[in-house]
Amino acid sequence: FLALGWASWKTYLARPDTDQCRVLSLSVLGRALLKSRPRDALPVLEETVALRRRYWWHHEENILAAQGSLSVCLSQLGRREESVVL
Repeated sequence: FLALGWASWKTYLARPDTDQCRVLSLSVLGRALLKSRPRDALPVLEETVALRRRYWWHHEENILAAQGSLSVCLSQLGRREESVVL
């Protein structure tokens, strides 16, 4: 899953922030990193939430899913108080 995340991210990295494929690939990478390397996943998941809020604010389900992944990551890193706020 992690190799797929990196491959996807490399494929769409050059596209603008507003490109849906780019944010989806970032999300896949973040979730893949979350399984084995939550510290590395944190900035990726934070960026995913930020992009979704900025450009796709009207897709509430996607924002909630991104926030959920970020919350799990924060919890795994021992930052439970922050994860509850999301």
